[in-house]
Amino acid sequence: MSIPSHPDQVTPGWLTECLNRAGLEGAVSEVAWENIGAGQVGENARFTVTGDGDLPATLVGKFPSTNPLSRHLAVHLHNYAREVFFYAELSRTVDIRTPRCFAAEFDPGTHDFVLLMEDLAPGVQIDQMSECSTDQAALALEELAKLHGPRWGDAQLADLPLLTPSRLHDGEVSAHPMLFAAFMQRYGERLSADQVAAVNRFEEGYPAYGKVEAPETVIHIDYRLDNMMFGGPHPVAVFDWQSVNRGNPWVDVSYFMGTSISPERRAGNERRLLNHYLEVLRSYGVTLDWNHGWTLYRHYAPAGLNMAVLVSTLVGETERGNDMFMAMATRSIRMCQDLDALELLGGG
Repeated sequence: MSIPSHPDQVTPGWLTECLNRAGLEGAVSEVAWENIGAGQVGENARFTVTGDGDLPATLVGKFPSTNPLSRHLAVHLHNYAREVFFYAELSRTVDIRTPRCFAAEFDPGTHDFVLLMEDLAPGVQIDQMSECSTDQAALALEELAKLHGPRWGDAQLADLPLLTPSRLHDGEVSAHPMLFAAFMQRYGERLSADQVAAVNRFEEGYPAYGKVEAPETVIHIDYRLDNMMFGGPHPVAVFDWQSVNRGNPWVDVSYFMGTSISPERRAGNERRLLNHYLEVLRSYGVTLDWNHGWTLYRHYAPAGLNMAVLVSTLVGETERGNDMFMAMATRSIRMCQDLDALELLGGG
């Protein structure tokens, strides 16, 4: 079957075949859809299904972005190929909770793709400009350890062509001055003098940012509230695997802590939450020295700022997107300031 590249191309026949191949019996007679979420490089829809057998009443589908700029970025970074690869192949090798995937298809010629997944309603997706509770942060870090632990230090990850962190970082270093300038042009007036100074210092030390030696594992890279659902069928489930890669696991830890809880809540619970992450890692036979882990955690404190600089001006601009990138950047800057993190990069 051809791959539907938009929700309105999904037919009862196509849905029936996908669900039957996934082991569900029955036939879809009618399907309706509505847009959900606020993805930057993909379009999400909830499908309401009418039919017989044991078919679910609702499903979630993910498709390429309809914004030309966002789609161009996703194709350039192989985001669509990465996400389909994760659900089709990589997810079975890790333990993190994700939505059940009924179909994952990708056309390498056009970069059209479709994911058909379990609907996580009535779970709650916390807005990125808000924050999660301490208990929710503990749940998220527990799942993160279940992503990192199973393939910690796995040399076979280097044989997977879509997981290419070194080349990705080298490309980021060469492009970073241009992206930094575009970021400051758009957002500079929204930053305080101290925040501008921190951004400048990060820019100066950026070449050292991704060059820390550590055992690699599977990492999410965009591990934050917009990409999680709390409650519903699962305590927490993680989605949006468009940036999945291999790399230093502390990127994910620092990124989540620096973008998804308030600076005050982070500072008051930081060590307890990190110890919880390390405790779950130990169940996979991974034992880390606390001081070394703390240094890596500090080193990657700018992760949320880095994502805002790299992505914000390359995707289609929206008011909500601008506010989100600002929330991520300013929280990450505060984390850097609290932890004296930029000292580790040697800039300025």
